[in-house]
Amino acid sequence: MIWSYSFICAIIVLYAAVITRCQDQYTCDSNTLLPRKLVQEIRSYQPVVDKIIDTVVHGDEQNVTYNELAKFVDTFGPRPSGSKSLEDSIDYMFDMLRGQGLDFVHTENANVVHWQRGHEEAWMVKPRLKRMDILGLGNSVGTPEGGITAPVLVVGCFEELENNSKKANGKIVVFNQEFVTYSKTIKYRVEGASAAARAGAVAALVRSLTPMSINSPHTGYMTYDMNTTRIPTAAITVEDAELLARLQERGSEPVVKLVMGAKSLPPALSRNTIAELRGDSKPEEVMYTGHLDSWDVGQGAMDDGAGAFISWRALAVLRRLGLKPRRTLRCVLWTGEELHTAGALEYYRRHFSSEQQLMNLVMESDSGTFRPLGLSFSGYNEQARCIVAEVLRLFTRINATRLTLGASAPDLKAWIKEGVPGASLSTANEKYFLFHHTEGDTMSVLDRHELDLCTALWAAASYVFADLSMRLPR
Repeated sequence: MIWSYSFICAIIVLYAAVITRCQDQYTCDSNTLLPRKLVQEIRSYQPVVDKIIDTVVHGDEQNVTYNELAKFVDTFGPRPSGSKSLEDSIDYMFDMLRGQGLDFVHTENANVVHWQRGHEEAWMVKPRLKRMDILGLGNSVGTPEGGITAPVLVVGCFEELENNSKKANGKIVVFNQEFVTYSKTIKYRVEGASAAARAGAVAALVRSLTPMSINSPHTGYMTYDMNTTRIPTAAITVEDAELLARLQERGSEPVVKLVMGAKSLPPALSRNTIAELRGDSKPEEVMYTGHLDSWDVGQGAMDDGAGAFISWRALAVLRRLGLKPRRTLRCVLWTGEELHTAGALEYYRRHFSSEQQLMNLVMESDSGTFRPLGLSFSGYNEQARCIVAEVLRLFTRINATRLTLGASAPDLKAWIKEGVPGASLSTANEKYFLFHHTEGDTMSVLDRHELDLCTALWAAASYVFADLSMRLPR
């Protein structure tokens, strides 16, 4: 299935905006906005929340999330869409979830984008010979056989490219944009190739989207405008982008040779993986999610193995504690997220019409699983916001009481847009973009204790939302 350029860009912009912005804590006067009986009911869950925290953080479930995730990513490594490693990892998760004794464990087919990196290399050949570390951007075309060798034009922004468009003809355009926030710089990765092509460039190189670098390129996907030539594009390190800029400022004209074997294959068949803890009295559902696929570099431990694992582990913990909520808890582990959120879009297409009114809350963890701060929430109803804020007060002992507005949930965007309340895990993720989409995304980024805290918050909060007598108002 092919999604429109504008729709894909909208998802990117939404995700980038919500993941990086500075947010103030939302507060409400629950005594004014909520019925007293409801406040008392929420506060009555404190012993249950404490039991979950004690079990996961200090008891029999301590370190289990970390150990299971480490086994998973060490076994399968990176899991790009269309790869055997992804499909093998899905088979593994299916068997794992069935072994946990969860309800209605199954998979659902989804076609995913199948892009392969191939061999790639880049060299600065003038004014001296230097190898450049690169990562081709997902969806990019490759270079002709033998590569492309051309002078570079370094620009700091799209406006500078427009002002120097005549100089770009026949050159490799290098975007050396300053990193301010992810939301403000992602446009160069996504749209840079088409902007350069309109100016006559033969290729584009984009400075990696990170606030700090140790000579590591950061990949990610990009898109092409419908009416422009498709030119190869790759991410380069901050250090190399700044080197090329300095050389140009001194009057030199650096020359780069770029070789990329990237290619797009027909869509591949993959699967979303689903498990439930069936509710005992109410028809509504609470769904939480993460994605199993990753980029083809690193281990995909942070992005988003950890988000997927705290989701299924939340179900497993509740089952072992014998906690059966009124509403069904559903865990969905997406496929094909990194390239166009393909699995989530297919799930939405299949389920939205029949489940929109049943969904009490949709939750996603895909912005890091560091020290938990609370939740981010998307929902226009002031009473719903206040209910979430009151639930988070149950997590004072682990300092995870903060509620911010605007969930970081790219896979659930379509549900939230239609009015379904949405939430995402909020953590102290200041170092997220240091490792995002790099070889450095490994288990070494993660902390055992922080993963336990995230698992406990995810399990306990979802249980309360699924068990409350009142559903979240819209």
